[in-house]
Amino acid sequence: MSPTSSKKTTGAAPKAPAKAKSPIKKVPSPTEVAPRAMMNPKPVMTTKSTKADEATPGLPGPELKKQELIEKVVRLSGAKKKDAKPVVEAMLEVLGDALADGREFNLQPMGKLKLNRTKETPNARIIVAKIRQSKGNHKASGDIGATIAAAAE
Repeated sequence: MSPTSSKKTTGAAPKAPAKAKSPIKKVPSPTEVAPRAMMNPKPVMTTKSTKADEATPGLPGPELKKQELIEKVVRLSGAKKKDAKPVVEAMLEVLGDALADGREFNLQPMGKLKLNRTKETPNARIIVAKIRQSKGNHKASGDIGATIAAAAE
């Protein structure tokens, strides 16, 4: 050995450097790959409508307020607004009281309402319910007006 060499050599060949382990690639999930717009699509508003009263299944329509309800009742029944308003308000009070009492409804053509659960909070009562409507149980607007007119005679 030479005085300048500090390492001892043996007859074995030097070891090759260890291979670097290739990192395992994570396969992205579909939610990571898909753009946000595809994950939570917003309903597309179109100007073309097939039926005015038909809502797209699964998408809620605009909220029905009491004033609009009264106007529709007046239009369908032919009654005067001053006569229909107290009747609609009394009906809403009766329905609200029945819900508060835990009663279930079977009011056709609206449907059958079944209470699933209720929860009392300091400011409100939360009611979770299901409504089942028959598909063939809806009357056309003209039929309701004719029925009411016939009943009034």
